This record gives sequence, C-alpha cells and structure tokens, in this order.
Amino acid sequence: MIKYPILKKNAVIGVTAPSSGVPPFLHDMFKQACERMEQRGYKVICGDTVWTQAKAKSAPATVRAAEVNEMLSNDEIGVIIPPWGGELLIEIMEHVDFTNIRDKWILGYSDTSVLMLAITLKTGLATANGTNFVDVRGEYSDDTTAMWEKVLRTKVGESVLQQSSEKYQEKWQHDAPTSCVFHLTEKTHWKTASGEKEKVEGRLLGGCIDVIRHLIGTPFGNVAQFRKQFLNGDEPILWYLENCEMNTTDLRRTLVHMKLAGWFENCSGILFGRSEANEPIGDYTVEDVYQDMADDLGVPIIYDVDCGHQPPQITFVNGAYAEVEVENGRGTVLQHFKA
Repeated sequence: MIKYPILKKNAVIGVTAPSSGVPPFLHDMFKQACERMEQRGYKVICGDTVWTQAKAKSAPATVRAAEVNEMLSNDEIGVIIPPWGGELLIEIMEHVDFTNIRDKWILGYSDTSVLMLAITLKTGLATANGTNFVDVRGEYSDDTTAMWEKVLRTKVGESVLQQSSEKYQEKWQHDAPTSCVFHLTEKTHWKTASGEKEKVEGRLLGGCIDVIRHLIGTPFGNVAQFRKQFLNGDEPILWYLENCEMNTTDLRRTLVHMKLAGWFENCSGILFGRSEANEPIGDYTVEDVYQDMADDLGVPIIYDVDCGHQPPQITFVNGAYAEVEVENGRGTVLQHFKA
C-alpha cells in the first residue's frame, strides 16, 4: 500500500540542504523564494545547512542527516523542499532514520531524487519529483511548474492531470531571471522511440539517473522488495529518468546496469526527460540509446518529456499510478493516488 501525504493550505515548509547549500553570494536570491512562499500563505522554516556550502556539500554528512531526520519527524512541517540538488547526497543515506518519518511530502529533483526514491522504496511513502525551492521565487510560476501545489493537494483515491508544457528553457540564466524565473524559449515536443502515438501506464519510480544509479545494490535501492511489499498484485513500474551530465555510452552502461540489477523487471515503459547532456560518443547518439532500450525491454520509450534540468517540470509522484499518452509531440500525465 502506497501512502500519500496531503499538502494543506498554509502548510509549514521545511527547507534543508541534504546535498548542496546556498553560498553567501546567493543568499538574497534564496531569501526571495522564502518571501514569495510566505506571501502565498506558507510558513517557511530554514535549517542551518541551507546557508552554507563548502567542499561540494552544505555540511558534513552527519550534520545534513541530522537536520533531515529532524524535519522528517517534525509533525509541524508539512512539506520538505530543498533549495536545489547538488552532488553528494548519497553520503547521508546511511544516517537517515527511515523508521521515524511522518507522512509529509518531499519535493525536488536532481540529487534530491536519491533521498526521495529511497524513502518511497523503503517505506511506501509517496515522494514528488518536481520543482526546487529557489525556482518558485518568481512573480508567478509557469503553468507546468505551478501544478506542484495541485498535485501535492490531491487526496488518496483522487486523480490529477498534467499536460506537457508549451515551451521549455534551453539554458540557465541565473543572473537574469524572468518574471517566472525561467527563459521558456524552445518549443516542447515529446517524442517516442517508435515514432508513433504511445500510451503507457504503471507505478511511477524515478529521478536523476546520474545519482539514483548509485542506490543499486544498497539497502536503499531494493526495487524487488518494494514491489513485493507495497504494490497491489503485480503492477508494472513506469520509470521516469533524467540525465544531468552523462554521455551516451555512460547512459547506456547505466541503463544496462539497472536492467541486470532487476530494476526493469515488469517495466511497462520508460520516460526520459529533456537533457543538454547526452553527448554522442562517435556516431552513438541518445536516440540510439533509446532504441536499444526499446529493443532490450520491448516497451514504449518516451523522451524529451518535462522532467529534469531543462525546466519546466511536471510533478511526478513516486508510487502513484500513472497513465501517460503522447501524440503529435504533445503529452498528458494522469496520476491516480491509488493505495
């Protein structure tokens, strides 16, 4: 049985930095996000780790983990949203207390997906892959990003529909944010490996493939146990994955590793997010990778979806049952909060 938190009006947002914190020269930018969320009726509680950054992390692993554990067990906090991702969240995993987590949302992406996927796999608590905290500091949010609140307010037994974006951001311009933070200049076009209309459904799992791959073979990445313990019958898994930095052969190696580790057993399909990585090695392109996975698994492969480091982002809920359709470059994601 999957457990779904519910985001309440005027909830308390806990902001902690389990990976990277905010360096001093960006504190004003972060404070803008805090002010924006408070204007919207939320109360924001920031942990000490938010304000520091050194040696590719906000603080030593035990310090980060202690703050995460406190927020996970704090009944006052309704949702945890890290400022952003980073590089070394994996260091805290052995110190996370999975036995004392209250029902609350964790929202974010990139390195945060390591913690979120592990929590869902080990506890059956749904987690949300979507916007980072600093990315909601604008005067308004684009239609795709703004859905995070509606998704997190969906009740058990209800469903929520999201549409593919109209345009996406090709490059970050942190020093020149727009009114909605992002520079949405490129036309969004979801694609399929088959080149045809596709419809696929299953229980969502995923995150940033660069980092969640390191859960394979650890106590925090037991997909087989998750399926056995928390899913109804033999429901398929629908994976969503986004590549931050890997070239095509590294991506292919990682996907084969996941397959050999059993992560793709009873897989109904894979959704790949947009990426400015995927550098070809020789004539081996990312489209070749997608076709190889379609051939290996015999399932639909959908790519260039609204997920990852080229915003905006659809809010994908780990553990939710989703129906995804793609036709003529447009996509829909219907998530059912099914126990």
